Amino acid sequence: MSLFSKKSVKSATFLADTPVALPGKRETSGKVPSRRQRRASRLRLFLGIGMLVLAFITAGGALFAYFNAAYLFPGPLPSSVIADPFASNPSGPFIAAPYSPAQINALRHLSDHMSYKQLASLYVARMSLDEKLGQLIMVEYADDYYSPDLDNMITNLHAGGVILYEFQMQSFAQTKHDIALMQQHAKIPLLISTDEEGGPYVHRLSHIYGSRPSAWDIYQSGSVAYAAQQGHKMAHDLLALGINVDLAPDVDVMLVPGYDTVTRTFGTTAQDVIKYAGPFMAAMQQDGLIACIKHYPGGLGDTTEDAHKTLPSDNRSVSQIYSTELAPYKYFVNASNPYMRPGMIMSTDVLMPAIDPHWPGELSYRFMTQILRQEFGYDGVVITDALYMQGIAQQWDMSEAAVLALNAGNDMLLGPTGSDQTLAMINGLKAALQDGRLSILRVNEAVTRILALKMQYHLMPAVPPSA
Repeated sequence: MSLFSKKSVKSATFLADTPVALPGKRETSGKVPSRRQRRASRLRLFLGIGMLVLAFITAGGALFAYFNAAYLFPGPLPSSVIADPFASNPSGPFIAAPYSPAQINALRHLSDHMSYKQLASLYVARMSLDEKLGQLIMVEYADDYYSPDLDNMITNLHAGGVILYEFQMQSFAQTKHDIALMQQHAKIPLLISTDEEGGPYVHRLSHIYGSRPSAWDIYQSGSVAYAAQQGHKMAHDLLALGINVDLAPDVDVMLVPGYDTVTRTFGTTAQDVIKYAGPFMAAMQQDGLIACIKHYPGGLGDTTEDAHKTLPSDNRSVSQIYSTELAPYKYFVNASNPYMRPGMIMSTDVLMPAIDPHWPGELSYRFMTQILRQEFGYDGVVITDALYMQGIAQQWDMSEAAVLALNAGNDMLLGPTGSDQTLAMINGLKAALQDGRLSILRVNEAVTRILALKMQYHLMPAVPPSA
């Protein structure tokens, strides 16, 4: 659909006073125009249309500058931007001013006609390679304060996100202050994440908020209303600190009480996990907190092995895996309630030989692209589990794993701790781009998804960048 109505286009007055004779029509005098006259008429028509389009583009550029000055760079605006971009310009050579209300409204609401991904792609087209590669990484840091090393990763290495752990969040004021500094120094707003699940094991905010019920406690309550209540509380607590991503809920189905599932899952069947994790996640996202369901493809629910120390294996059949381990992901990706569709999904390193006998889940093109993207239809952000976990690190260094993860279909890379590891990962990605192991199209696709997510959750304005 055109941004401008036919009526507004027709109302524009061209400076050329000579009437335009349309090809194939007779002039009012009744004479048949010559071939030269018809060519001249067509030329005047095309020139007129071209000038009209050029004027609209010029006006749009002025508006984009206004948007970016007002939203992307807060503070006093220069007089050239404050001046009304739609003011009458009697010396303009193309279209008589002022513009019609319909034209002005269409330009001011250009972003209404574009999806988040379309808008994000405009930013990606203007980003440097260093900025793009930095956005792909959610960094970790070893300090318990806003350190120079953390600042370097944010300001110079262009990190797309930061994950915080329990030792880094000692009090409400300190945590909120550190996160505010992170966002203040970031050129593109950060995804600030933590693993806050509740229960006795994964409780990153215990110093600030104390204990909270585990996923297993919510399941045992038998109340979906209680699940939603805890989701709302989670969103309130994290957003108050400036945390915008919770790497939860865990939607593994606890087939055996393994190391990575005890107290952390919402039930022993796929139906129970969907029943209780769904309202929990919907409440979080309805309140503005990005939920990240984990650990795709779900095999941790059928192993007693510790995925931090080895590569677990789930040896069930294809039909069993689809009906149980993968079932929550398929359901949530296609949920009718938009708040039950996860903002992010975390993949992990588990081997499921019936579907892919060679690659751990998060490095498997079969799992990450063919099943999650193509079969289930997920087009959101996928983040890896920490790439220093031993199921990965025993075979690949972090930079190699990063390339494999992106090629498999992940968008964001979790794991590098500190500037040295982050820079090494960025350099590894650059080397892969140079020798053809990684394509810039895959990088652009991943960065576009990340920026679109930031727009969707209002972390950055959903407006076009300046021309």
